[in-house]
Amino acid sequence: MQPGSIHLGPLSISWHGILIVLAIFVGIEIAKRLLRRWGQDPQGFEQAVFWALLWGVVGARALYVVTSPQAFLVNPMSILEVWRGGLSFHGGMIGGLLAFWYYHQRHGLPFYPYLEATLPGVALGIIGGRIGNFLSAWDSAGQLTTLPIGYTFPPGSGFPGICTSTFDLAYGGCAGAVVMGPVHLTQIYGAMIGLVLLGAVWFWLRPGRPYGYAFWQFVLWYSLLRWVFEEPFRLNPLWVKVYQNTSLGVGLLTATQIFTLPLIGLAIWMLWRLARKPIEGLRLNPMTPEAHPR
Repeated sequence: MQPGSIHLGPLSISWHGILIVLAIFVGIEIAKRLLRRWGQDPQGFEQAVFWALLWGVVGARALYVVTSPQAFLVNPMSILEVWRGGLSFHGGMIGGLLAFWYYHQRHGLPFYPYLEATLPGVALGIIGGRIGNFLSAWDSAGQLTTLPIGYTFPPGSGFPGICTSTFDLAYGGCAGAVVMGPVHLTQIYGAMIGLVLLGAVWFWLRPGRPYGYAFWQFVLWYSLLRWVFEEPFRLNPLWVKVYQNTSLGVGLLTATQIFTLPLIGLAIWMLWRLARKPIEGLRLNPMTPEAHPR
């Protein structure tokens, strides 16, 4: 285990950032190949992705601040320090969607084909981001647990420990003992969810599926898997206390779980609509001549 960054002289670069950037570049190349295979022109795609990423970061940070305001009470200006972590996937998705929709409306570029071509890269980003969280140790940390799957971070890992009593936000400190674990490895839980989605994406993107099908399947299953297998074990405040077991390190409901419920409903409704009437036609078979524009 190493601290969550590498140092090049005075410059400190987080593994989280390195892996996310790598996922972006790999994802863009995969997306352009997919667009050509589907008979879509990839021209303009990279520019659309640039603005989607920019507004995705804005949306991701904004929703994180709304759902975790306690993290910024001591130093409100730290809201601008996005490189330190603290980004909401769902906020990023909303920001990216708005950017893609703007390009669709302004430049007449295909909406769902562009959007779905990014899905392998998004899954890679989830995997890389969560592995980066694990290497930084503290970001997206899990609750203390007595379960045998609990993990204790070693000294020097960068993990600040978990306060066993009320955290005093006014002083930015802990009034009680600070313990190093064992904790749920929620970062690894999240990376495994990303791995499952990466495999499922290729099934959802098969020829003959209507455009939009893969995107809404991705939204549905990412939301469900995270709701069940990651969020209950995260060290996050419970906005609505439905259930809590401090011994096992399980709690319901976090802000993410609450905001995810209408998203799950929307995804199911959109898939039902697509089953009745495809929005932008069927994805072409890569063996057909139309799928290879010159």
